[in-house]
Amino acid sequence: MKNSFLIFIYLITVLLLTSCGKGEVKKVSGESKLAQEAFELAETIRNAYIKNDRETLERNFTADGYREFIGAIKNCDSAELTFTPLWVEIEDSSVSLNVSWKGTWMVEGKRTEERGVAVFVLEGRPLKLSHTLRANPFRQPE
Repeated sequence: MKNSFLIFIYLITVLLLTSCGKGEVKKVSGESKLAQEAFELAETIRNAYIKNDRETLERNFTADGYREFIGAIKNCDSAELTFTPLWVEIEDSSVSLNVSWKGTWMVEGKRTEERGVAVFVLEGRPLKLSHTLRANPFRQPE
């Protein structure tokens, strides 16, 4: 009796494991891929800004976006910047990435801390930063 109970439990376990392991894997949607690309672009731009890597920045902005960026940035000795993505809106050919940011800048020994929410408007394929709305982290320290 004890052996037949163990065999029964074993069979049930095998059936459960094999029946739960099969199924169709859902494909990642195009919108999800686009949102992931937007997050990666924001992180690339953030890293390039901190390192003052103008070549990488220019490569990841549209022509007009880079001109806007160059006109907005302030000189500083060092910068720390963190982005926290809040929301992504995808409309036709553009993506709006809402980002909460927090930054610390050192200018001539003076430390400045700021925070805000920016909207990065991304366009093209691959995505490039076209312009920044609301509290632009690249205009700091003001």
